[in-house]
Amino acid sequence: IYDVGCQWSVNFRTWVKSSPSLFLPPVLEIIPAVGKFHLAAHKLSCFPRYSLNFVKGAGHLDGEILETLWAPFNKISPTARSMTQAPQARGV
Repeated sequence: IYDVGCQWSVNFRTWVKSSPSLFLPPVLEIIPAVGKFHLAAHKLSCFPRYSLNFVKGAGHLDGEILETLWAPFNKISPTARSMTQAPQARGV
């Protein structure tokens, strides 16, 4: 699941073949999909091709837990910034 899976999947195998350090077995099936959170913002034509609704065996999730938590995290982030460099060095 990748928020721009509809884009990277177009040339993915070509990129892998051109890489000296990557290899995919020819029988490996890669099914590109876009999480529900991002799919709503894509073109309508992306829905039937990349929706998890149509991937056999896929669970129903948005795959974006961190993005949905950004607002609450922003409220508590000042607590992490309060340490000066000296206590951070000792803490590590």
